[in-house]
Amino acid sequence: MLVVEVANRSGVEVEAEAVADLARRVLAVEGIDEGELGIAFVGPDESRALKREHLGVDEPTDVLSFPIDGRDVLPAGLPRQLGDVVLCPQVVGDDWHRPLAHGLLHLLGYDHGPEMENREDAVLTGAANG
Repeated sequence: MLVVEVANRSGVEVEAEAVADLARRVLAVEGIDEGELGIAFVGPDESRALKREHLGVDEPTDVLSFPIDGRDVLPAGLPRQLGDVVLCPQVVGDDWHRPLAHGLLHLLGYDHGPEMENREDAVLTGAANG
């Protein structure tokens, strides 16, 4: 079972169940159906602080990913810790679907580029059909 914990510190209303549902569907398209995942919605100040601390860039951003296990082979019985995706609704705007998929793919080891863009399209299409 994939456990998805959604936290909202952004000050903007977020449909936590819809977020968790899309995350489960996107990860299922990628073959991940077990583990634990954290998703946090934060305000621009927290987004900026995280990006500055972890990437050295002093600006708010739409999405950040903090991978832990990704697709690593784990010892038997050890639960998979996918990591955390942090989104800023004030930067993302109303459509958080693609930034969430983007952040989830980073947790699985994808880097920016055409392959990742193609995977975003594929997982969002697969998630919509699944």
